[in-house]
Amino acid sequence: MTRQTSTLPSTFKWNSTTALIGPNNDGHNIAGIKDPSIVEVDGTYHVFASTAQASGYNLVYFNFTSFATANSATFNYLSQTPIGSGYRAAPQVFYFAPQKLWYLVFQNGNAAYSTNKNIGNPNGWSASTNFFSAVPDIVTRNIGSGYWVDMWTICDATDCYLFSSDDNGHLYRSRTSLASFPKGMGDTVIAMSASDKNALFEASNVYAIEGGNSYLLLVEAIGSDGNRYFRSWTSSSLSENWTALAATEANPFARANNVAFEGTAWTRSISHGEMVRTQMDQTMTISPCNLRYLYQGLSPSASGSYNTLPWKLGLLTQTNSAC
Repeated sequence: MTRQTSTLPSTFKWNSTTALIGPNNDGHNIAGIKDPSIVEVDGTYHVFASTAQASGYNLVYFNFTSFATANSATFNYLSQTPIGSGYRAAPQVFYFAPQKLWYLVFQNGNAAYSTNKNIGNPNGWSASTNFFSAVPDIVTRNIGSGYWVDMWTICDATDCYLFSSDDNGHLYRSRTSLASFPKGMGDTVIAMSASDKNALFEASNVYAIEGGNSYLLLVEAIGSDGNRYFRSWTSSSLSENWTALAATEANPFARANNVAFEGTAWTRSISHGEMVRTQMDQTMTISPCNLRYLYQGLSPSASGSYNTLPWKLGLLTQTNSAC
């Protein structure tokens, strides 16, 4: 009998699918599908993602029971729900057990959220509410020419934390009590910084590791070759410092140099995504075994303005699991 360990490896190796999910030909003229958040509930994968087009961003929801059929999923455009039209991007979905509600957290120029009793009902989402009355002062002082982006929520037994980035080398952490969530978010501090803004760019994920007293932090970086990849750190506490795990271009969490593709590599960027979660609550707990990561990638030959780039989604599967 193999005993499960809660230890993550210090190096990672992955296989990647081809591009699985791209814009539907349904008249919405979407250029790219980006920033996926995914959770598996009773055998169904629920995915929320950003829709990108020249006019801006909004959100889409779709579900499927097998990645083999993911590309035929029906898109539900959340601009047509109470979430509303206008700038909405970079969603994160989780079930907040204390309130028995699903939360969708996203950026709208602020950090926003919407709630729903049924993840499978796209029309059930509430109108969006901001976490903050204004951009926190510490972000304003440090953002430079960057953007406040990519909000990520995770809770422990007493508090809920909101991580965010500024495209300028800073990872922020805000906090409220578990009992107060989603109200009271504040105490915003710089949790990590880098002198090279490309080394700590955006798209943070934070997870609790099942079976151990540790957390995993992923942050997207822009490599020396201009392509996106993920660095990783661990910590024993959400409010303490982070220790590098696989955090360099030579030893990344996920980058083109540690990913084996089916056939010709369809992307050289491993960009904004999320771990496939089967534990769906606010603790954002994942098993350290046989990781799967849904990410956005881009054809190396793609060109054009940023909002019109044809991002698609692919799936990484870890091939060197320690358990």
